[in-house]
Amino acid sequence: MKTDRLLKVTQNMREMGLKQLLISAPNSIFYLTGKFIHPGERMVVLSVKENGDTTLFANRLFAVGSVDGANLIEYDDTDDCIAVLSEGVESGNIGFDKEWACRFALPLMERRSDIKAIIGSPAVDRARMLKTKEEIDLMRLSSRLNDKAIDKAISALSDGVKESEIANVYMNEAKRLGAGGGSFDSLICFGANCAEPHHATDDTMIKAGDSVILDVGASLNAYCSDMTRTVFFKSATEEQKKVYEIVERANAAGRAAVKPGVKLKDVDRAARKVIEDAGYGKYFIHRTGHGIGLEVHEFPDVSAVSEAVCEPGMVFSVEPGIYLPGSFGVRVEDLVAVTEDGCETLNEYTKEMRVVGC
Repeated sequence: MKTDRLLKVTQNMREMGLKQLLISAPNSIFYLTGKFIHPGERMVVLSVKENGDTTLFANRLFAVGSVDGANLIEYDDTDDCIAVLSEGVESGNIGFDKEWACRFALPLMERRSDIKAIIGSPAVDRARMLKTKEEIDLMRLSSRLNDKAIDKAISALSDGVKESEIANVYMNEAKRLGAGGGSFDSLICFGANCAEPHHATDDTMIKAGDSVILDVGASLNAYCSDMTRTVFFKSATEEQKKVYEIVERANAAGRAAVKPGVKLKDVDRAARKVIEDAGYGKYFIHRTGHGIGLEVHEFPDVSAVSEAVCEPGMVFSVEPGIYLPGSFGVRVEDLVAVTEDGCETLNEYTKEMRVVGC
């Protein structure tokens, strides 16, 4: 067990009034144990009691072996896994993982009228939110790898190339540099596809005058990177240049607002105001950012309603965008780590307005 992390989780549990926490999210189990188990349809639960006692419940098929500092209770496919788990669950306020499948959670609740089920994930989410120096070092390395891989992808933009081909160039380069894989499926968008923030990369072929959005990230030593850059292929109109300049300023304003004590809704406000003041507010249709770490989207959100407060050790994205339906879009995204007096931008790749492929 990662004892320093466990201490943070149990402290959060006490503040939430939880006697026990049942964790099912694979990345949260990995965060505390160093073991990643993909459960599929089977039940895997890490039980954490308020005194720090931990037990991993897992199917014998996973061959977990042992977990340092924790008990291991294994069951077979022929066993009633809910009954096995129930024997280790106390009465009272029990935290359930927000990702725990209903097929396990509901039967446990039906059998145990003496427990009060509470969404307990914030106890882990808040611990994962505050990264250690070592975690931030890993995320910085992951971001620098991302810098190099996106440069390779942008350099491959040429006549006749497809979105899917650029995605492959990016991933091949990221893996060549040591990435274990992508943080998510790369979002490569050409032309009007750039007006869809979550466009699924397809076989659209590039043409002169297209805006090109590359939203990419890689996983290195289990930690994610995430970055978006927008470039223009062969030429850029005055409107494209104008929109790019607005979005780049919004990105800078959002990052400049980050410092300890500032609410994340105020970071969102700083970025959003730049776009609204320029007359494009209705075309900025998503939150400004999200937490990141072992997963590409983690607690907290950087949104207009987020009451979370910046603290040293938090890492999140700042990614404003403008999306003009049927025409083009621009997004510029960086990852920032909150420091004692502001923030550090983890990636270094240029945000200069660029026309490529000439």
